Amino acid sequence: QVQLVESGGGLVQAGDSLTLSCEASGLNVRRYSVAWFRQAPGKEREFVVGNKVSDASTHYANSVKGRFTMSRDNAKNTVYLQMNSLRPEDTAVYYCAASQGVITSSIRMRAAYNYWGQGTQVTVSS
Repeated sequence: QVQLVESGGGLVQAGDSLTLSCEASGLNVRRYSVAWFRQAPGKEREFVVGNKVSDASTHYANSVKGRFTMSRDNAKNTVYLQMNSLRPEDTAVYYCAASQGVITSSIRMRAAYNYWGQGTQVTVSS
């Protein structure tokens, strides 16, 4: 049974940093493309960053480029999202997602991912 479990969310102030973790079980992350999405209240779930396993490329949403960094620790079967210079508009539930066979044109699409975590809340106060 595949499980993705996010952790590390919390309440921080604008300008602070936070690192989210997504620990996988039932799949080997080194063989999967993995992404982070987020969903703010009343809004659609949106793409944040994705790492494509086929060529190890990482793609960021413009809103987080230069502030967020995605990384993997294959030995721990875990992916991370380092978030710096947080803003109130980054407040959302953050989800990790995984899939095989993701291509560049679909990496930002929710439908491209088979497996999802339950999410972790990030709240940034001004």
